Amino acid sequence: MDAPSPHLGRALAHREPSGLRRHGPHAPSPAAPATGPWAPGGIAVHETGPEALARLQQVLTDALQGHALTAQLQLRQAPEDGCVQAFWPLALQQALAPGHDTLELHSRLGLPAPQPGREAGDAPETAAALLLGPHWQDFPSVQELASALRVRRNVARAAARTMLDFDTEAVERPWEFWHHDDSRGFHIREGVSLIDALRQATQPEVSGARYAFSCYRATEYVLLLGLAEELQQANPPLYAQLQALWRRRAIVSAEFHEVFLRETGSLDAPLPPRYYVPGDRVWFRNPDEASADAAGFEGSWVIYLGGGHFCNFWEKDRPFDFETKCLEVHHWRDGLWHDAQGEARIDEARVAQAMARTRADPAALARILARMQRFRDPRGVYAEGGCIDSTREQLRWVCPGSADLRLPAE
Repeated sequence: MDAPSPHLGRALAHREPSGLRRHGPHAPSPAAPATGPWAPGGIAVHETGPEALARLQQVLTDALQGHALTAQLQLRQAPEDGCVQAFWPLALQQALAPGHDTLELHSRLGLPAPQPGREAGDAPETAAALLLGPHWQDFPSVQELASALRVRRNVARAAARTMLDFDTEAVERPWEFWHHDDSRGFHIREGVSLIDALRQATQPEVSGARYAFSCYRATEYVLLLGLAEELQQANPPLYAQLQALWRRRAIVSAEFHEVFLRETGSLDAPLPPRYYVPGDRVWFRNPDEASADAAGFEGSWVIYLGGGHFCNFWEKDRPFDFETKCLEVHHWRDGLWHDAQGEARIDEARVAQAMARTRADPAALARILARMQRFRDPRGVYAEGGCIDSTREQLRWVCPGSADLRLPAE
């Protein structure tokens, strides 16, 4: 947990994302790796007319930054409702993201490798990943699409630059920017910029220090920073409201999810297991019940950076690839021990040793990855599931006239 308040009890370590999930009680069958039939997608904007088509084409052309595949984009006005749509031919979609696997999209597009710990969320990869989804990506306006692309870049870049100390109990922030009390949580001081305060708390290159966080709270700060950076430019009145709110109190946990995020996919209709868009918030669930009892090891909340990498809040220059993250979560069970009070703890040195042994045994590695890359079991169930969640989380719409982000009055 990030603070020992009566409202932020041990649940903040998030042994399960309870209170954040609104799904039915049943997960997809975990008896096999998560797979599914191909479903072509694209981007749909709920505006009409030739001017909307031209604006959509311009936004995507700018995002793809002159990539040769821009010329293969097809645009149309949908006959059923008149909205404007952009998509690639089916054969190209399947070639770029077979099985909706976007983990290799960066290399398939021939994009240069980003600098670890500094840059992430390339605009061409982000736009391409949205075009390659298993369903139509709906936006209320072309302006909102452009904003969403910028927000995703902001979030991925902030996550890449974030480096923290893992501690679920310490109460730490740069106090010249932050206050804390049990009733209001971590809130910013009068006269302090919310953007500056978030950067100071999460980016050692800005503050010169590292502060204690859980991975869940870290994702909230990264998402909030990416949002605030966009609001400052695209919707200054809403940014002013957000900043004023954070001077009064913090929004965390289930309330943060409800206010700021939308969730795509569900346990009954899961997203493809290797489909990720830069800026997504992602949950890797620990399927081992015993080690999941250790605070902070119930699972791992991360941001997808693009390029096949997920952020590493503890060593930003060593982001996780998909297989390494699955392997790490599996081997938490090998680091389990109990302290003098009987509390479950994880020895991460032992975890690293177990990971090294598995990497040296190709058969064991294949067996573990096959199991871990199944969809997770439902909340409270530890059976045959793996660590892969069925959903992704993204920030809400933010532009004047179409924003669906509603800040609480108090």
